[in-house]
Amino acid sequence: QVQLVESGGGLVQAGGSLRLSCVASGRTISTYAMGWFRQAPGKEREFVAAISRSGTNTDYADSVKGRFSISRDNAKNTVFLQMNSLKPEDTAVYYCNAVYWPNYRPVRDSWGQGTQVTVSS
Repeated sequence: QVQLVESGGGLVQAGGSLRLSCVASGRTISTYAMGWFRQAPGKEREFVAAISRSGTNTDYADSVKGRFSISRDNAKNTVFLQMNSLKPEDTAVYYCNAVYWPNYRPVRDSWGQGTQVTVSS
């Protein structure tokens, strides 16, 4: 199965930006819709954004709509999440995964290491 490695997280001030990357190895992601999820301490993992196989269609959680942008480069087997106007409530570990369309449920309950995003006030 595909291995997904997230990177790009870090510590930023509120209002700042980060760009997360999710690189797949072992299998192409071109046949999968992909999504980003996040999990804060003590909370369940939640959906953040999804992108269709071709990259034509995207969808976002209401909490990030207008601030985050998901994209993909199938040739590089990579999915991105551009995060702008970050808020402290965006603080979480961010994960990527293949998802079903259009409900954005993970295809497989297997998660990578994730990347930590911390937004200070």
